[in-house]
Amino acid sequence: MPQPLEDFWSPDRAAVLAALGTTDGGLTAADVATRLATYGPNTLGPPSGTGTLQLLLGQFKSPIVLLLLGAAILSAFLKDPVDAGLILAIVVASGLLGFWQERGAADAVKGLLDKVAVRADVLRDGAYVAVPTAEVVPGDVVSLSAGDTLPGDCRLLSARDLVVDESALTGETFPAEKDPDAQVAADAPLARRVTAAFMGTHVVSGQAVALVVRTGTATEFGAVSQHLRLRPAETEFEHGVRRFGILLMEVTMVLVVTIFGINVYLHRPVLDSFLFAMALAVGLTPQLLPAIISINLAHGAAQMAKHRVIVKQLTSIENLGSMNVLCSDKTGTLTRGLVEVQSAVGVEGRPSERVMRYAYLNSLLETGFRNPIDEAIRASAPFDASGWRKLDEEPYDFVRKRISILAEDDSERLMITKGAVAGVLSVCDRCVLEDGTVVPLDGESAAVRALAETFAEQGSRTLAVAYRDEVGVTRIGKPDETGMIFAGLLALFDPPKEGAADAVAELKRLGVQLKLITGDAAPVARTLGTHMGLAEPQILTGSELHALSDSALTARSSHVDIFAEIEPNQKERIVVALRKAGNVVGYMGDGINDASALHAADVGLSVDSAVDVAKEAAQVVLLAPGLDVLAAGVRSGRETFANTLKYAFMATSANFGNMFSMAGASLFLKFLPLLPTQILLTNILTDVPEMTISTDSVDPELTERPRRWDLRFMRDFMVTFGLLSSVFDYLTFGVLLVLLKASPAEFRTGWFVESVLSASMVVLIIRTRRPFLKSRPSTRLALATGGIAVATVALPYTPLGPLFQFTRLPPAFYPALGVVLVIYVLSAEAVKALFYRHHP
Repeated sequence: MPQPLEDFWSPDRAAVLAALGTTDGGLTAADVATRLATYGPNTLGPPSGTGTLQLLLGQFKSPIVLLLLGAAILSAFLKDPVDAGLILAIVVASGLLGFWQERGAADAVKGLLDKVAVRADVLRDGAYVAVPTAEVVPGDVVSLSAGDTLPGDCRLLSARDLVVDESALTGETFPAEKDPDAQVAADAPLARRVTAAFMGTHVVSGQAVALVVRTGTATEFGAVSQHLRLRPAETEFEHGVRRFGILLMEVTMVLVVTIFGINVYLHRPVLDSFLFAMALAVGLTPQLLPAIISINLAHGAAQMAKHRVIVKQLTSIENLGSMNVLCSDKTGTLTRGLVEVQSAVGVEGRPSERVMRYAYLNSLLETGFRNPIDEAIRASAPFDASGWRKLDEEPYDFVRKRISILAEDDSERLMITKGAVAGVLSVCDRCVLEDGTVVPLDGESAAVRALAETFAEQGSRTLAVAYRDEVGVTRIGKPDETGMIFAGLLALFDPPKEGAADAVAELKRLGVQLKLITGDAAPVARTLGTHMGLAEPQILTGSELHALSDSALTARSSHVDIFAEIEPNQKERIVVALRKAGNVVGYMGDGINDASALHAADVGLSVDSAVDVAKEAAQVVLLAPGLDVLAAGVRSGRETFANTLKYAFMATSANFGNMFSMAGASLFLKFLPLLPTQILLTNILTDVPEMTISTDSVDPELTERPRRWDLRFMRDFMVTFGLLSSVFDYLTFGVLLVLLKASPAEFRTGWFVESVLSASMVVLIIRTRRPFLKSRPSTRLALATGGIAVATVALPYTPLGPLFQFTRLPPAFYPALGVVLVIYVLSAEAVKALFYRHHP
């Protein structure tokens, strides 16, 4: 297999093509398959640990489970192979249950991510096709245009006005111009390799055809990522889950070590005591927490996909649900994104064919990122431009806020500039009147600004157009933008989207405040804000923001409704200030200049039609733009988070109480209250309903406001309901030992039945804040709970009963246990009402 050149930016194109064993006609499907097998997928790291074997082994990686398996194997050799076999079978069955559920969740998520995968236009078998970037191989020929991310380290074959943002690699503020014909030394630093473009960068403007030379970790960007090996920042949800797991593990270890030590002190068999302690630990620890969370989040992602919301990072679902501030531009979310040219006027305020024609030529010939404004200008101007040729271009950037092209036909050569009014006026010293007379701009600039202000107050965005004769000039640059002739203004209008105001109101009802961030003038933004139901919107302009310190912006940001006339580099600063003010911030962006703000937000949102760099930075992608879609996604996110918390409630209520009671009972009973195999069976039976919690219905009031992970709330819940469970466990002990005079086998059987039934029934209590009869569980949860209850009562009467050393209970046991169970359910309902009265 041909190997890429080390200094591929230095040799000519033919040498690089030959070194890679390809041509400028691209690869065949057979070539791609061979190279993919040789070089591997075009990713920056090994595949995530969701392979079948990794996922299966991951179910048994808990130290407590491994200790239990080791003790069971030892027991098989020393004492009781039947019990040891049962322990092994139950642990394996529990692991397989978690594996089956998590495997399905991983497959479902992969299918969703494939829908929004970033793709590259690659020349295969003589035709350009869009393929996922992970499938790009060395030797591929790719087409690049504005907004595209580089799928690998590439040697440019041809380019037209190509400008690339390489700040991720070089730290340079300004984008780099590329030239495939330049002579570049082999030892040139990365910033001077103008014949090449690198993975991790993106195209700002222009077009190119490039040869992929390196992919994956072999790229410059891959080398940096391998050296850093930085773990993604822990989200608030992940932090909460980790702290919750640590809390339960600490309680478990203290309890288990104490129980084991006391049992040994009481001269009980060491191996039996150890098996009992380990079985208790399995019952106490939330070993299913990772699987339950994966299942819940995957199910939530699938539900959100039905609302056309694709989640790329599952843990961002909780952040989406807890979001209380959404920052967004107006285009495509509040407005239709279909710009209309309202008028083209000269400096005297009358319609101007000259302004429209020059604007049309500029939009037609420029090669930057295609946008609604240029599309509207091209669609509304019926000029014949077949005789015009572009000679050069100075692309748009967010500092100058203008774009210039040099073009000619058979009669004239012009430099035409289009952009923001202030940016264009700053390079003009003359203006042209309606009759063609060119006069000094000084006397007309005030009238031009007043005209632009009038358009802005009507809700129209305004662009300015200027020109200059350029006889004999063949190239232009930023220094040439001076001494120009101001031609006039374009007034553009993007109508409010139907239903946008209702969507804003719905987000407000959900506790999400919209912050509009736009480069438009303040009057334009104010008009739109009024249409969106903001009677007196608080507006902060970019110039005012620039004058504020970071602390002052943090204090003021939460009270601002609209950030107008904002520079792209100010967007990230706004997001950071809002987060410092204590908000959970979402940012919706689809442009080249939105990537840094998307990274800075708690949850970055984009749309499927966004440029590659924005889609890559986003954690959530909307398949259809609009706040109505997002509002549905927020509700789904909150439902998913609510169901995730339900598992935590279950793990800290009946399950925890039962295991705690069992540990205490072992200290005063002359026999173990449950055998290790019976403890593990109790654990797996109570796990079954919890596996269906992702399908459970969620009360509407739980989705009406943002909620966040609260460890103090979880601790209080654990103490309250765990204590309640233990009280009724000891009541059950008293009924079995004092009232019913149960033998050890009858005690274990009776308490097993009561323990599983109480844990199953309490699920229906704690899954809702309402009275449990006024909130219906999902069908799957109800069936699973009922099925486990029936199986538990029937188990002692089946052939499995003797295998687990259960016995058939006398008829008098069931009414007594039933009364305890009913009192427990009613008490849990009363305690729940009292608890939520103090924990709203």
